[in-house]
Amino acid sequence: MSDSPDILHDRSSWLERAKTLSEALPFMRQFSDETLVIKFGGHAMESDDLFRLFARDIVLLKQVGINPVVVHGGGPQIDQMLKRLDINTPRVDGLRFTDEATVEVVEMILSGKINKQIVSAINEAGGFAVGLSGKDGHLIRARKLRRTKKDPDSNIERVLDLGFVGEPAEITPHILDFFRESDVIPVIAPVGMGGAGETFNINADTAAGAVAGATGARRLLMLTDVAGVLDKAGNLIPEMTASQVKGYIEDGTISGGMIPKVETCLDAVANGVDAAVILDGRVPHALLLELFTPHGVGTLIKAD
Repeated sequence: MSDSPDILHDRSSWLERAKTLSEALPFMRQFSDETLVIKFGGHAMESDDLFRLFARDIVLLKQVGINPVVVHGGGPQIDQMLKRLDINTPRVDGLRFTDEATVEVVEMILSGKINKQIVSAINEAGGFAVGLSGKDGHLIRARKLRRTKKDPDSNIERVLDLGFVGEPAEITPHILDFFRESDVIPVIAPVGMGGAGETFNINADTAAGAVAGATGARRLLMLTDVAGVLDKAGNLIPEMTASQVKGYIEDGTISGGMIPKVETCLDAVANGVDAAVILDGRVPHALLLELFTPHGVGTLIKAD
């Protein structure tokens, strides 16, 4: 008696899954015991399905012997809460000015609500996650972010005051070293402390890049809302060196909001990260596709 069509279909599906796992094994071995810093944000944070898949993928990375460190953003959620509280945040040359009242909301949303949502999702997926902010264990010592703008008439540069918007001054990864030797997955909110004890809101991309450099991460993986870096024809650029990135910025191929992202990648590889990847967080299992398949799904940036 021959097998039914349903059994044959199931067997074919099982064999395909086994083949996929077998092909992923060399890549798992390549990243075994390595630290990967993953910036989580954008649409993937706002989609319940992608949120759950991300949590499962992070647990899988830990289970196969990789050390994932998650750094998350939360801009849209902060905007929603500020609107609910009727807190108006003026813009300075397109950048949000963050006063004392605003930074309190920022810390509440990033270190509280969002951080604990990610921790809970990872724990529900079978992991053991712990939430941190840059304040914990002096992880991120911050300084005031200073931006300058040249006046087009006088050609004089002036400093833009953005309030409590900061940037990493020093990363102290001591607390992360403890987690590396355990089954704990750290989830970091990009909030840092200044020299006078003040709280600074830090861009999540910038924080993730600084943590990657300080921890000697093998990869910095930045989940975004685009496929990666695109050429002028709209096609994905799968891999670039640092000098190629600078050339693409000069000729306008890389422009707008992609510039600070690739600059974060350049800083990370300059500080010892083997490679940085910009990839689309809207793609289910984007992390696994990037790490465990031959060609990946994003744009990989490495040193010359």
